[in-house]
Amino acid sequence: MSTSTVPADDPSAVTVRACEGLPGDIAERLVEIFGRHLAASGGGMAFSVHRAGQPLLQLHGGQAAPGRPWTADTMAVLFSGTKGLTATLAALLIGRGQLDPEAPVAQYWPEFAAAGKEQVRIHHLLDHTVGLPFVDPDPADDAERLDNHLMAERLAAQPTLWEPGTKVAYHALTYGYLLAEVLRRVSGRSVGELLRTELAEPFGLDVHLGLPESEEVRVAPVFRAAGYRISTYLQEDPERRAIVDRMYGSSLTAETPPFNTRAYHAAELAAGGGIGTADAMARMYSLLIAADAPLLPADTLARATRTWSQGTDTINDRPVRFGLGYELDDPIGTYGPVRPAFGHTGAGGGLHGAWPEQGLAFSFLPSEMQSEDVDRRVKDLLEVLAEVV
Repeated sequence: MSTSTVPADDPSAVTVRACEGLPGDIAERLVEIFGRHLAASGGGMAFSVHRAGQPLLQLHGGQAAPGRPWTADTMAVLFSGTKGLTATLAALLIGRGQLDPEAPVAQYWPEFAAAGKEQVRIHHLLDHTVGLPFVDPDPADDAERLDNHLMAERLAAQPTLWEPGTKVAYHALTYGYLLAEVLRRVSGRSVGELLRTELAEPFGLDVHLGLPESEEVRVAPVFRAAGYRISTYLQEDPERRAIVDRMYGSSLTAETPPFNTRAYHAAELAAGGGIGTADAMARMYSLLIAADAPLLPADTLARATRTWSQGTDTINDRPVRFGLGYELDDPIGTYGPVRPAFGHTGAGGGLHGAWPEQGLAFSFLPSEMQSEDVDRRVKDLLEVLAEVV
């Protein structure tokens, strides 16, 4: 493996850690694109590519915080990239026969049967078709919003907005509350403990749900670019925009958002509170698709990454396609020009996933959040990486 910084005297310098296996011209172009976007952005970012659990290319640069450079060990909030971790935990339990995606949720969580939800299936939670996109009543403050058990209790008491399975709409935060409760009921462990004991520690993955206070020094604060917007595919529709506002609350758009607070980092938010490095996320997806696949049996992964729901998001107007908790390649090329692909994006531009037939896994993790309709950073990187295959 070689390590270099190009150029050494540039404040936007890119640190490159590469090993044999990636063509030199491709690596050079990826470094150039990464550096160009880094120079045009604020903060810092990282991009990692793995094959068979081993790194092909690791890039990072910029500032994790004023006066603190982004290093190979810098972590950041994954936002909805966390959903890919949660989906993997669900797949682990499915593969062991402890969780059946076709079974009623109430089989594992009896209270969930309230308000006519007796026949809601586990896969409706994972594939974003359950019809519970927000919590009612709204959380009164961040303390309530960070309380998995309280939010799960409220969701269990709610009726769905539509017949589960008939419409697909991204469940930005409630996905986490729902799955955290199901995973706890099935395993007897909190989602953060499950992540630590089943993925992070056994496979050496630098990811956390419920970050230890001792690790705070390694976290890069996340910030929004000027004009940052959410749900950019949704045009003027006051009724649906009001639903979006309820879905997200103040989690992304508040004047002082919560995602850089100790309380947020300590909470085990299974939809958007994961914290980790780009290299750890790329390695996890690489281990999922490796020929000797140490994380999941091949048939379990195939089941989790086949299409369970697809269409135009009934709230956001964005084309979507979901497996059992994973995003799948879609008509707008979220995962680049290679298909099949799966993984999960995160608010502001993060993206973590894999091209299974090519054996490649990747992760892009920035500290500057950009709006989806203008952000070219990971799109440009994946277009060049696709030339490898």
